[in-house]
Amino acid sequence: MPLQRLILSLATGWILCALAWPAFPKAAQDSGKTNKGQPAKNSGIAEPGKLPPVEVPNLEVPPAIDGLLDDAAWKMGPLALTEWLTYNPAYGDKLPQQRTDVWIGHDKSHLYLAFRCLDAEPRKIKTSIARRDTIWNDDWVGVSLDALGTGQSSYDLFANPSGIQGDILNSNTAGEDTAPDWVWDSAGRITADGYQVEMRIPLKSIRFKSGTEVRMGVLFWRRVSRLGMSASWPDLPRGKSIFTRYAPILVRDIQKPLTLEAIPNLTYALRQSRTSPSGWGDADSRLDGGITVKYGITSAITLDGTYRPDFSQVESDSFQVEVNQRYPVFYGEKRPFFMEGMGNFELAGAGGDGNMRTAVHTRRIIDPLFGVKLTGSPGKFTFATLSVSDRGPGQTDSTDPHYGERKEFNIARALYNVGKGGYVGALFTDTEFGGGYNRVVAGDLKLHLGEHQQVSATAITSDTVPVDGGSVKKGMAAQALYSYNSKRYELAGQLEHYDRDFQMDTAFFRRTGITGGWAYAALNFYPGGERSKWLKKINPFFFFRGYRDRIQGGSDRIYVGGLRFSFTRQGFFGMNLVTGQEPWAGRLFDIRGVEMNGSVQLYRWLNLQSYVNLSRSIYYDPENPYPGNDRYFNVGVTLQPDSRLNQRISVTRDVFNRLDGGAQVYAVNILNSRTSYQISKRFAVRAIAQFDSSRSRVLTDFLGSYELVPGTVAYVGYGSLFEQRSWDGEQWLPGSGNYLNTQRGLFFKVSYLYRF
Repeated sequence: MPLQRLILSLATGWILCALAWPAFPKAAQDSGKTNKGQPAKNSGIAEPGKLPPVEVPNLEVPPAIDGLLDDAAWKMGPLALTEWLTYNPAYGDKLPQQRTDVWIGHDKSHLYLAFRCLDAEPRKIKTSIARRDTIWNDDWVGVSLDALGTGQSSYDLFANPSGIQGDILNSNTAGEDTAPDWVWDSAGRITADGYQVEMRIPLKSIRFKSGTEVRMGVLFWRRVSRLGMSASWPDLPRGKSIFTRYAPILVRDIQKPLTLEAIPNLTYALRQSRTSPSGWGDADSRLDGGITVKYGITSAITLDGTYRPDFSQVESDSFQVEVNQRYPVFYGEKRPFFMEGMGNFELAGAGGDGNMRTAVHTRRIIDPLFGVKLTGSPGKFTFATLSVSDRGPGQTDSTDPHYGERKEFNIARALYNVGKGGYVGALFTDTEFGGGYNRVVAGDLKLHLGEHQQVSATAITSDTVPVDGGSVKKGMAAQALYSYNSKRYELAGQLEHYDRDFQMDTAFFRRTGITGGWAYAALNFYPGGERSKWLKKINPFFFFRGYRDRIQGGSDRIYVGGLRFSFTRQGFFGMNLVTGQEPWAGRLFDIRGVEMNGSVQLYRWLNLQSYVNLSRSIYYDPENPYPGNDRYFNVGVTLQPDSRLNQRISVTRDVFNRLDGGAQVYAVNILNSRTSYQISKRFAVRAIAQFDSSRSRVLTDFLGSYELVPGTVAYVGYGSLFEQRSWDGEQWLPGSGNYLNTQRGLFFKVSYLYRF
């Protein structure tokens, strides 16, 4: 195939470039490093782990958190930090006209941080007054705190120049997770020479080991939006785990305060459905109450429990194309009890390009009555358990023999730290319902080999008995992953195997009955210099995936050759050429296509995104599949005319035509519109409108929210569903006639955080 030969030719050229690069004159290599700002051996930048601990001073008078650095606490002067270096999109550059000063202190109840972010062009600083965790396109500054000092997890806290917060739980098992929201304070303001930020972190909000000398790890971040560059101190070389880069700090004489929290919640919901073109049915109203409790058993072990929790979905799922999808569409978790700390349950090798996206997908728990979660990190061990009783599977017709029964979920996880960023672990999951069960035992490991290499391996076995009994089905799955990352090279590969009868009720994975893997190779070029300030990185790559599919009866192979560019203003453009073959329903189909995607923060008020996929694909009919041409287009625009108003619009069109004759099989149009206005830091209003032509429906969702702190919130919302349907006098006929408002609902939710 010409396209396949082209991709293989490109891959061969890139590999030859990679092999030739070490043979380039040494002077040229050294010159390139110097131009990128990479520290020389005599630069004075020591390895973070070899730095002496910085003693955090005890502040007699705590600072006011107002974004002004005129408090007595900051008169001592900033930390003596060496040069900050970029880690994204290129490693080793210096921020050209920005300097960052950092202060840190503590008292018996809090840690305090202050940042002075100098900028030669303060008018170009981008900021917004918005909801938590929506600041990532702004300028921001932050801290990564390894409070336990284990090199396995960290609290990453960020604030933009307006003091709006973002927080991330970073773990060695699951990576970055923006779901957790902690209670802490921040304030910021733009000044004549940049901006300033102050943070106050309650010791109740973090886990650490109490003592007279408490050692933690720290790393600081800064993002310059208009340059599209992120920098850190200490530096973050490519391929090295962040957990090996923390600088040590020493905090004397602090004890973990009593952690006892309770969040009672109350939700009232009213729903109606249309019964005829002119009439509505009786309103269905519900008043639900529940409570969630957190107790710190020790400074490193926490127990969480919830009874009849409020799991009302405040955030609507965005419509996605669900027509002709071979695999289920993944929707992320949005329920607070399940979001926090779930990274502890992740298995090595999950996510990315692997078959398993996550080992514990809690959206499989539909309507929990109660749940208990225990997590802790005593010494080198980390453990987590989760037990939930789910009413969802029993909410069926009363004639069902399992009507009213609950499905029980029990999950246990244990990890042992093997150096910073490495671990060996075990996972056990058990689900029970209707006389059947699914029990899974897994072991995994993740290791860092030297500066740039990482390996992981996982072995999983499952025993399953169907509902109402039957013979036990046994299955096995395994994976091994290797990666190498440096400033110049990226290499990765994974081998996987899944038995036909493998089953894991807690996980989200694509398919069983496969054996194979994938491989990836890429080069990174950094043009630099005065003539290409706008172009930061060029990244050609090659990707191959091949599996033997024992269920579909064939072998699939995909070859991808691509080229990606990173620019200033957070600009990105990539183009991929794809070719290969895919088995389905006993037939083997040729597939090929072109993908293009790009994004840019063109102005402070305008962000653009796009994705195009033109391919020869398959119509996945289980009985009569056939090839066709698929044309997929997506365009997204985000408008921010001022710091409080944000308008996001995305348009998707997916058209599939048969290859034999060109007849159109389907054409799907999806529109997602989200408008939000942040009246103040605590009070916001939001409107969502979503249109899906494949289902002939329009969803509208209006929400007003007030958040004093995470846990103390109030919401009032109204939603309605419009569907295209007609009435024949006795029943509805979907997909014809006019759009009618067929469902509507109102809800009110309030919860309050008590900290004892």
